[in-house]
Amino acid sequence: MTQKLNTKKPDFSPYVKKFWKYFFLGFGGVLLFFLFASWGLFGSMPSFSELENPESNLATEIISSDGVTIGKFYNENRTPIKYQDLPKHLVDALISTEDERFREHSGIDGRGTMRAVLSVGTSGGASTLTQQLAKLLFHGEGSKFLPFRIVQKVKEWIIAIRLERQYTKDEIIAMYLNKADFINTAVGIRSASKVYFAKEPKQLTIDEAAMLVGMLKNPSLFNPLRREEKVKERRNVVLKQMEKNDCLSEADKEKYQKKPIKLTFTPEKYNEGTATYFREYLRDYMKKWALENKKEDGSDYNIYSDGLKIYTTIDSKMQLYAEEAVKEHLTNLQEEFFLEAAQNKNAPFIHVTQSEIDKIMERSMKNTERWRIMTDEGKDEDEIKKSFFVKTEMTVFTWKGDKDTTMTPMDSIRYYKHFLQPGMMAMEPQTGNVKVWVGGMDYRYFQYDHVGLGARQVGSTFKPFVYATAIEQLGMSPCDTIIDGPFMIHKGRHNVTEDWEPRNSDGKYRGMVTLKKALANSINTVSAKLIDKTGPDAVINLVRKLGVNSEIPSQPSIALGAVDITVKDMVAAYCTFANQGIYLKPQLITKIEDKNGNVVFEPKLESKDVLSKDIAYAVIKLLEGVTESGSGARLRGTGNGGYAYKRVTGYPYGFTNPIAGKTGTTQNQSDGWFVGMVPNLVTGVWVGNEDRSAHFRTITNGQGATMALPIWGLFMKKCYADPELHVSKEDFERPADLSIRVDCATERRVIQDTVEKDSTAIKPEDQQTTDEFEF
Repeated sequence: MTQKLNTKKPDFSPYVKKFWKYFFLGFGGVLLFFLFASWGLFGSMPSFSELENPESNLATEIISSDGVTIGKFYNENRTPIKYQDLPKHLVDALISTEDERFREHSGIDGRGTMRAVLSVGTSGGASTLTQQLAKLLFHGEGSKFLPFRIVQKVKEWIIAIRLERQYTKDEIIAMYLNKADFINTAVGIRSASKVYFAKEPKQLTIDEAAMLVGMLKNPSLFNPLRREEKVKERRNVVLKQMEKNDCLSEADKEKYQKKPIKLTFTPEKYNEGTATYFREYLRDYMKKWALENKKEDGSDYNIYSDGLKIYTTIDSKMQLYAEEAVKEHLTNLQEEFFLEAAQNKNAPFIHVTQSEIDKIMERSMKNTERWRIMTDEGKDEDEIKKSFFVKTEMTVFTWKGDKDTTMTPMDSIRYYKHFLQPGMMAMEPQTGNVKVWVGGMDYRYFQYDHVGLGARQVGSTFKPFVYATAIEQLGMSPCDTIIDGPFMIHKGRHNVTEDWEPRNSDGKYRGMVTLKKALANSINTVSAKLIDKTGPDAVINLVRKLGVNSEIPSQPSIALGAVDITVKDMVAAYCTFANQGIYLKPQLITKIEDKNGNVVFEPKLESKDVLSKDIAYAVIKLLEGVTESGSGARLRGTGNGGYAYKRVTGYPYGFTNPIAGKTGTTQNQSDGWFVGMVPNLVTGVWVGNEDRSAHFRTITNGQGATMALPIWGLFMKKCYADPELHVSKEDFERPADLSIRVDCATERRVIQDTVEKDSTAIKPEDQQTTDEFEF
């Protein structure tokens, strides 16, 4: 009996139902998970406006008038760059290495994700460039706790998809490269290019671009300053990826892989580089500006993170020439100062008592950073003072470069008081644009700004204001004569508390002289006679109109320069003479743009009529006499000059074009000045020690014609050698129908006569009477 086989098919329907049940539950759970994440239930998600304007923390750029970035204000040293400014090979390297299918996906690479899941991450990660950007912009480094990492990865995917909808692929690449951190003060591709290779991104070579892209995987691990071999290996991986993706031929790949890593490392620091003192002055200006100017939404600007672009009036080449001129001259002159100091047991101080020196040193000690820090730490005064007499390892400034040494902090204070400090500013008289600002020698060691902050006694550079007042008030001309002879203003007149009898520095009198000759030779008695006739208040009123805000006593002694004024104010005042009597307030900024290129500020030019064209031109002609036959005549020299010109750096200058100017030397040679003018550029230079009791012993080296004038001469020679600057060699514009007599036939000197005189060797003892007669 045959057995009947059981042919009934197995029933899988319960399993199928369970499968679909769990599938839909799982799918629904995943869907809800994504929805909850997108709604922000697992932590906040960026809003539409945040996606449109992500927090960027961009550096504010300081841009010169010739388009050079001369500095930045930043929390992160990052300056944005547009896609069109990126070289193609940089973009190719990035996509080939970080996201090969970047142009194909919509924020998430499905193939890459599946590969990463199936291989449990052993065959590489799956983050697209867009996901990496989302991570950089909105949540930084992920958590190491797995559940949190999963949540963060989901949020990353959602943000990436939203970014793809909001921005083009090119914009995403630019945003990613702008946000990436390349360490060593470089954030963003533009900063990285400048820090590592001293060039703009467009100038990067293929191997340089590959190195920077290679750093993105792990900047600390692939730090070119520390791990050159690892960086080279990683760079070569990038080059191989470029070849694999047909962005590079095999021959080119091999050529670039053989190249060594060659850096031009130029880290950007706020206290280094060019125009450091100007940048610090601008920082204070911008802080005040930010308080007075708000964004459209009423919020405050942040100069460190809003990515502003400050377009300044500074010319980067002129600034460089000025800094070079300062260094060249002061390196030379400082040698002489140290030679003199070696013969002085109280160096660098002269003609002061020990108790006065002690006061100076204690005051300086209490102004140091060391004193501030130890005070904050709760140290008592005796303990702090003792620390200043303990030898310490330190790095000090020298004109030959930083020097490592061991000395007590008190000795270092005294050492720095030996140094001659400079202040220099150049300005266009017709525009008010400040082209040069040198506030000191080296901002790392000397933070005090001698252009905008440091007011010093101006000596004979004040005299043109007295002469201008006399021409305006008394109707005088440069050719009018006056007696150079003994003169006294008696007690009670012009607020004088006792009889005042000014003397010429050489003790001599010249009899009848024209005003032009008197100013050229800086004759004190003539200045005193003029202010006696006009009264001090008339001079002060003019000086106020010329923009000087310093405190000026109503005393006739101001005629000899017993007034403290900043370099900035002096240059602006002199510019009025070169600008036909119109005063312009110095301009530092032409405009400010926000990170999107919108102009948010344009300063208004402040001007006022101070003098008539005729009076202004008459003063110019007076000042031309200074460089033709007076204390500035060495600007015309062509010979070797002899002994006295050893410290006149750059001599002979051999200028033949019209130059109006004035030297200034204060009592005891504490301050040396020169303000020089050509039709489209006025430049003022001050040189002196930090303390007025530290100075040269003799006028040979301590006068303005030796301390300050050479810097002007060196600077102008460099400017004239650069035809792109268009610094004028023309005559000053003569007003039509000039009503003031300025051509003094009896005083006219042929420049060649001056050249012959100035080329003759001058003995040191003759120097005082040859160059200048000042207070």
